[in-house]
Amino acid sequence: MPRAVYVLALGIFAMVTSEFVVAGLMPQMADGLNATIPQIGYLITAFAVAMAAGGPLLTVALMNLPPRTALMALFAVFLAGNVLAATATGYSTMMAARIITGIASQAFFGVGISLCVQLARPEVRGRAIAVAMNGLMLGTLLGLPMATLVGERFGWRAAFWAITLITVIAAVATLFGVPRMERAEDGGGFRREMGVFRKPKLWVALSTSTLIIGATFSAFSYFNPILTDVTGFSRGTVPLLLIAYGAATVVGNNIVGRFADRHTVPVLAIGLVLNLLFLTGFALFADLPAPAVVCMMGIGLAGVTMNPAMATRVQRAGNPGPLVNTVHSSFITLGIILGSSMGAVVIETWGLRAPLWLGAAMALAGLATVLPDLARRSIPAPHTVSSQAS
Repeated sequence: MPRAVYVLALGIFAMVTSEFVVAGLMPQMADGLNATIPQIGYLITAFAVAMAAGGPLLTVALMNLPPRTALMALFAVFLAGNVLAATATGYSTMMAARIITGIASQAFFGVGISLCVQLARPEVRGRAIAVAMNGLMLGTLLGLPMATLVGERFGWRAAFWAITLITVIAAVATLFGVPRMERAEDGGGFRREMGVFRKPKLWVALSTSTLIIGATFSAFSYFNPILTDVTGFSRGTVPLLLIAYGAATVVGNNIVGRFADRHTVPVLAIGLVLNLLFLTGFALFADLPAPAVVCMMGIGLAGVTMNPAMATRVQRAGNPGPLVNTVHSSFITLGIILGSSMGAVVIETWGLRAPLWLGAAMALAGLATVLPDLARRSIPAPHTVSSQAS
């Protein structure tokens, strides 16, 4: 595995830690910015919307640059957004900072994953994506607790300064650890990149990714209240359970990465079936601590960990270029928005178990988008049938 792939994982880790930091410091930021908790919640929504809508536009603007140059430009934009957040004296300034960092973060994902494909041999591209996506998993496992701890001990601004430092380290590592390469041949410019979006198969693959992530985040977004109010764990225990969940995502991500290249569609189908079972089990047995924890860990193993297989399928349906990868990241972000927002709606009507049932329904819908591909794989090609008959 090229060392540059691990460097890209460090950059993704910085982006993801910045994405999650507000969720861990909502009360402190509300006090510091003279805002309400719901207003701070809108900062999370704004970051996600900026990722989904603005990321592809910034990717298009950087499309003609060599990958490493594009990454350095994105680091500069992201760094400016984090510094603005660390020095924000009012809510509007913080909102602008979150929009800037959200746009840069999404574009970084697209360019970075596209570069992984260039750097790795064809037979290990799925594994390379998994290694880079470990930055996402470790951002959940280590980045969020670290930023929360720094913010609680030294003030919420210190958390943004810590992320700024990590970003600088990642940028320097990228400058010296990622080789200078020309623009990917698979991209072929703006028109060719846009042309692949005429393929229905690509849109099906993108919708699968949205449903996989939506199913996972409809549950993940509400783990805390479910585990405390339904299962009965103390508030001090929940962070430990979330760390265990984060560890499960790291393990699952690396397992999926091993099989994503050769068995892309079966891996997605198996992951969706497992997620459906774990989400249903959690909904049924949320009031029992042991089954609830087992199901939560299962969601960690078979949820966001499908990223390497999802990315491989999208690239095969479209191309490995940065725009396709950035749009794919936007559809993943759309899944996060849909899962968390629809989860809030069903809670008001049916209670805290409802997001788990919602996630199960989305996983079932995702499975329906994969089964036709799986069926086509099981039908032997005409020349194979002919040769067997003869």
